[in-house]
Amino acid sequence: MFSRMKEDVQSVFHRDPAARNTFEVLTNYPGLHAIWFHRLSHRLWKANCKWLARSISTFSRWLTGVEIHPGAKLGRRFFIDHGMGVVIGETAEIGNDVTLYHGVTLGGTSWTAGKRHPTLEDNVVVGAGAKVLGPITVHKGAKVGSNSVVVRDVPENATVIGIPGRVVVQQNKPEAPTNGEREKIAKKYGFDAYAVATDNPDPIAHAIGVMVDHVQLVDKKVEEMCQAINHMGGDVCGKALPTLDLEDFSDNEHSENIKKVSDAFDPGI
Repeated sequence: MFSRMKEDVQSVFHRDPAARNTFEVLTNYPGLHAIWFHRLSHRLWKANCKWLARSISTFSRWLTGVEIHPGAKLGRRFFIDHGMGVVIGETAEIGNDVTLYHGVTLGGTSWTAGKRHPTLEDNVVVGAGAKVLGPITVHKGAKVGSNSVVVRDVPENATVIGIPGRVVVQQNKPEAPTNGEREKIAKKYGFDAYAVATDNPDPIAHAIGVMVDHVQLVDKKVEEMCQAINHMGGDVCGKALPTLDLEDFSDNEHSENIKKVSDAFDPGI
């Protein structure tokens, strides 16, 4: 028992930079206390002492602000940061090294008995206020963004955001162009690097990244066409873009960005 408690304390230091010393963690981390109360109530639940198990769970909720049903299964090094408002249902299953932030609900979507709460596999992180509902599986290494509502399975190493939750990043999913190619084309057109990062869960940034991929492919096709036409004796691909009058743009920042785009099509580049 004490070895597990020591392991729990170490997991706090690994995932919370605000933790300063062991005494502080032991006395001021309600998420940790809730897990310890649950271990006791879970043993009583399995021993068919249902009322006593529920009573300890209720006391733990009153003391810590975290409600964990005694029937829920928790893995090793499970960490609830801040804790307040976390709800974990009866048939929820949580793997090793999982992290939940405050306001998270692992809830059910049916009144039918049986498996009705989610399963979180190893190394899953669920952001503050997120709701993971139903007998779904959040696979290994996945991340759920704050305030998201997830009602479908989440692939391994994916990042899910929104209502309903949708996958915006999947690390093991191959990109059409490499990250280096995307960064080069983004730099050419004056985009900031943050907008084309492959691990950025911002859906707008992801959309810009896809647009950059498309621009890169169009660039390659146009270059190939120009080379073929010039090889046949043509004279194309000079500065043929329509000119933009920068005075039409009152915002200096917009003017500068447009000039960057125009300069990018200079044949000397």
